[in-house]
Amino acid sequence: MIRKRFSPRRGTLPYLLLLPALVLELLIHLVPMVVGIVMSFKQLTQFFLRDWTAAPWAGLANYRMAVDFHAPVGRALLHSFWVTCAFTVLAVGLSWLLGTVAAIMMQDTFRGRGLLRALFLLPYALPVYAAVITWSFMFQRDTGLINHLLHDQLHLVDDKPFWLLGDNSFTALVTVSVWRSWPFAFLTLTAGLQNIPRELYEASALDGAGVWQQIRRITLPSLRPVNLVLVLVLFLWTFNDFNTPYILFGRSAPEAADLVSVHIYQSSFVTWNFGAGSAMSVLLLLFLLLVTSGYLLLTSRRRDAR
Repeated sequence: MIRKRFSPRRGTLPYLLLLPALVLELLIHLVPMVVGIVMSFKQLTQFFLRDWTAAPWAGLANYRMAVDFHAPVGRALLHSFWVTCAFTVLAVGLSWLLGTVAAIMMQDTFRGRGLLRALFLLPYALPVYAAVITWSFMFQRDTGLINHLLHDQLHLVDDKPFWLLGDNSFTALVTVSVWRSWPFAFLTLTAGLQNIPRELYEASALDGAGVWQQIRRITLPSLRPVNLVLVLVLFLWTFNDFNTPYILFGRSAPEAADLVSVHIYQSSFVTWNFGAGSAMSVLLLLFLLLVTSGYLLLTSRRRDAR
């Protein structure tokens, strides 16, 4: 008896090829997300680590505690939220600005351009732990390179400041984040500049347009589709950033640099209130979904209006 060999139809073959990736996506992302949502409705503390499903049901108590801005937990979360917003605006704005300037400067061909591009991409290529731990050494008060340069060499400050404590910690956090993020903006915008025809610049030069007029009338409008995606990606990466503040400050970040990601970690793994930490994580997810949806809706309407 001759057995027929299984041959999938042409319409089902792409889905079969995507099936392993979909299964891994389900296991890695969706399942932990669902478990985290369930945990946010439980009074999950260190006493139920052996069997978290046995934790008593809390309903919306964790969410009410997180959004009660008159209570200590809610006030701390709100403060962390505003710090994260300010940090995100500065880090994303400066990263985009530096990436745009560098991409435009590297657009013309000159000797050493390839080497400069490679040097610009080094912060993005370095492992996050190695990069941030190096900055933490540089920000040390007595032995760090930053204070040695500002105080001992340039004499710009009267006394050596503490960069990893107090209000200066916010400046240090923004500096490290921009240093790590702007090469990605530079790489993305460099790729976008390759799609702009050189004939547009040559024609505008013949009409008497200067460099700034070319950037304003040709470069920036042509990069608009790239910038729409770039700003959204940088926003999501920066607002969710946990590695940078955790490596820079440790388990307890200063109040001036208390980002939401670190705050949720402290609520979950320092105070052992996993239910409250899960509720804060869900609220953060809802906020990011809301902002992303509004951003995409606004940009699509502007594109349709044109």
